[in-house]
Amino acid sequence: MTIPLLSPFPGKPSVAFDAVDTWVFDLDNTLYPAHHDLWFQIDARMKGYISELLGIPPDDAFRIQKEYYRRYGTSLRGLMIEHGVEPDAFLAHVHDVDLSGLDASPRLAAAIEALPGAKIVYTNGSERHARNVLEKLGIDAHFAAVHDIVAAEFHPKPTEEAYLRFLRAHGVDPTHSAMFEDLARNLEVPHRLGMVTVLVVPPDETIAARESWEFEGREDAYVDHITEDLAGFLETVARQAPPPVSEPG
Repeated sequence: MTIPLLSPFPGKPSVAFDAVDTWVFDLDNTLYPAHHDLWFQIDARMKGYISELLGIPPDDAFRIQKEYYRRYGTSLRGLMIEHGVEPDAFLAHVHDVDLSGLDASPRLAAAIEALPGAKIVYTNGSERHARNVLEKLGIDAHFAAVHDIVAAEFHPKPTEEAYLRFLRAHGVDPTHSAMFEDLARNLEVPHRLGMVTVLVVPPDETIAARESWEFEGREDAYVDHITEDLAGFLETVARQAPPPVSEPG
């Protein structure tokens, strides 16, 4: 197999994509390279929002932001539970970011288009943010739907309830789908439900760019594939996909 991957387990048999007819992609740091500053902008706007909301210094706000992120799946979920925050205002504020540094990716667009079956974005962010990013990348036409945190009724990944809501909402059979994510912990439930799991990591990533716990799980059995090159990975998967079955004339 020539799929450009980093095996989490030396000698582990590669999990095939033959049965996959639905391709599910996280958005931030997955469909666009993590070296872009979009997530850093979002992160900074969250910190500022929490600092102003709670009347605390930015450093204290950042600590609370990350504590809620780890404990509840998103900082927003923690703010809703702990402080009764209204989610629409929060989402509008934190996703008001500058996309000018994000370039279209014709290669990624072609690779996604070539995959057999439906493609869906599943994000803990907002649909508006997702649509803006997909349009900027030039890949929006290839996705059948965006499942955001509002559609999830604010139940975020990585909870099982969140994934079950997603599967029901879009009629997805997990045993015929694949999940692409930049956080290993968000792949544990999909793997248990029967999805093929792919962890997308940037080349030469350093721990300084993330919280240390975000690296946890990368060598666990629920990660089927790891790739540093999403477009290249998808190109190879598409080449290896079985040809579509022609309907009788």
